[in-house]
Amino acid sequence: MSSLRFLDLVKPFTPLIPEVQVPETKVPFQQRIVWTSVTLIIFLVMSQMPLYGIVSSDTSDPLYWLRMMMASNRGTLMELGITPIISSGMVFQLLAGTHLIDVNLDLKSDRELYQTAQKLLAIILSFGQACVYVLTGLYGPPADLGAGICVLLVVQLLTAALIVILLDELLQKGYGLGSGISLFIATNICESIVWRAFSPTTVNTGRGPEFEGAIIALVHLLITWPNKQLALREAFYRQNLPNVMNLLATIAVFSAVIYLQGFRVEIPVKSSRQRGMRGSYPVRLFYTSNMPIMLQSALSSNVFLVSQMLYNKLPDN
Repeated sequence: MSSLRFLDLVKPFTPLIPEVQVPETKVPFQQRIVWTSVTLIIFLVMSQMPLYGIVSSDTSDPLYWLRMMMASNRGTLMELGITPIISSGMVFQLLAGTHLIDVNLDLKSDRELYQTAQKLLAIILSFGQACVYVLTGLYGPPADLGAGICVLLVVQLLTAALIVILLDELLQKGYGLGSGISLFIATNICESIVWRAFSPTTVNTGRGPEFEGAIIALVHLLITWPNKQLALREAFYRQNLPNVMNLLATIAVFSAVIYLQGFRVEIPVKSSRQRGMRGSYPVRLFYTSNMPIMLQSALSSNVFLVSQMLYNKLPDN
């Protein structure tokens, strides 16, 4: 009689967890572009749609510096971003890599159970994070919000997280182009770059209203300031708002990464069965891609989340 495996405990939940079916035939390239575009539109809409029931809060944002890498946007349906997916994947890769769970990814049944377990853990983490966000007063004191609004906020965050999980699965199973996680991060970063470069909103910095967008501010300063040299210096090096040097530095980093992405190291290999047969195995310089940064961001966000919770519960310690 075989012993009960950890993945076997997931079988009762399989019919309850929504799943994207694998396409029976190869999806045409044009259709994959359509699915990818639809996914991006849904992601962008969720990134701008505010949560219903939140009130203004004076608390600082402990995840401010991590939101771009986590494809997160505070106070919106994308509050949790891709943190649950990354955290769940990190946990199961660690368990599988250290053989703490018995799984054979070459078997279709094990692979399906493994993916179901990952989604189940991601949903559980989403629910836990949503509860912590609400109960620690990130959207306002729970006593002022009321039990109904608190439950509604948790439901909104959990539903949005489930949609993100399914969108990522949709792209990974061949309906779209690339990975959903990388696509969401790239979209979030590109959206931020475009907004900070061309934002038409004005900000009062104490010297009068200034345009937030670096390019818009450059044009405005060149038109309104009589001294063009001072206008250029202000546009390139202004403080507390995006400037042209920030934009140029971003473009330079993008160019360097794209250039280095093409670097490969050829590792010589030879066959142990056929003597004299040699070849080479190419390994990309950026073999790990952005995965280490994503894992570090996910771990840091969870640590900051626990820190915020402890501070709200024990402010005097």
